[in-house]
Amino acid sequence: MKYLVLLCDGMSDYPLKQLNGKTPMEVAKKTMMNSLSEKSIVGLVKTVPDNMKPGSDIANMSVMGFDPLKYYTGRSPLEALSLGLSLDDSDVTLRCNLVTLSDDANYEDKKMVDYCGGDISSEDAEILIEAINDAFKNDIFEFFNGVSYRHCLVWKNGTTDLSNMTPPHDISGKTIKEYLSENENAKPLIDMMKKSFSILDNHPINQKRAAEGKNKANSIWLWGEGKKTVLPDFENLYKMKSSVISAVDLLKGIAQGANMRHPDVENATGYIDTNFVGKAECALDELKNHSDYVYLHFEAPDECGHRGELENKIKSIEIIDKTVLTYLKENMDKIFEDYKIMILPDHPTPIEIKTHASDPVPYLIYQKSKNIKSNIKNFNESSAKTADNFVESGVDLMKKLLEED
Repeated sequence: MKYLVLLCDGMSDYPLKQLNGKTPMEVAKKTMMNSLSEKSIVGLVKTVPDNMKPGSDIANMSVMGFDPLKYYTGRSPLEALSLGLSLDDSDVTLRCNLVTLSDDANYEDKKMVDYCGGDISSEDAEILIEAINDAFKNDIFEFFNGVSYRHCLVWKNGTTDLSNMTPPHDISGKTIKEYLSENENAKPLIDMMKKSFSILDNHPINQKRAAEGKNKANSIWLWGEGKKTVLPDFENLYKMKSSVISAVDLLKGIAQGANMRHPDVENATGYIDTNFVGKAECALDELKNHSDYVYLHFEAPDECGHRGELENKIKSIEIIDKTVLTYLKENMDKIFEDYKIMILPDHPTPIEIKTHASDPVPYLIYQKSKNIKSNIKNFNESSAKTADNFVESGVDLMKKLLEED
């Protein structure tokens, strides 16, 4: 049996006035998803455990079958794995975003203009992170370059008792003062954030960006603290070879930690300009030649939700359906005698709040050899609820995917 999980990050949403009370999933032209939903098990799944934050880290671990209540130690350590960093048990890592802050005189009065620093390129970001290391690197702190605006700080013998290290995508457009931790342990981190503005705002890279009409990546923003993560080997746990295909360090880190294949795809960006075709082709190649289970992750709906880009969120769902799912379904029908496809978001990223929510999300599980009639003609949040196939956790959903019907 072959298994394809198509994870559309943040695809779920709330009904919107602009869409006459419908969600982006409801109005998107997604012919293949809707066709599969008529022949699939459809329902809702709770991917985020109670008392845990609805981050992509927790939700994706859950959907992959790794119980976050057992294995989760923070977001940044997972991303550190993708960068190949060797961590000591006493190390603390933090995600380091390159962000755009407003030009108000006092740092505390600045607003979070852009949590992704104007979609800065990895090449430009590397230069800026080098400048940050020149200023702050010592025996305690060191910054490591990642992809685009996503980077990592390693803090030797650090602590996770920091309080209020807020994800920047949660405070778009807001004044940052109340989101700067006043915890004494966080003081050196906040100090570096403040000093980074004077280092980066007039850096030649940012002067060039400003001249081109782009947002400056003029400050670092530290969050997502955690200690070394140890995940179980996926093949040992689920008795099959596996691959993860994603543009983002978080998913690659989970794959690295669980000894899953994680091939790179050229021009995969984590946004709506990503290489959809290349990722689909890579997924098929992995299924044909390397793995029984492929986790194909698309970040675009989530990024569009964070940015409040309604049209792009709908467009991203439509591209995934037409360019990715249709291609894979048609080719998998030709190649494999039997297979299963599971489609779902990890969590909602509603347009109206521009951040993650903990609501259960819709899922469908299609199997080529099974003649299922669900009567669900449009795969979305409300139709999945009517199907009355509620699953208590992502780990239970993984079991449901793998069970023999």
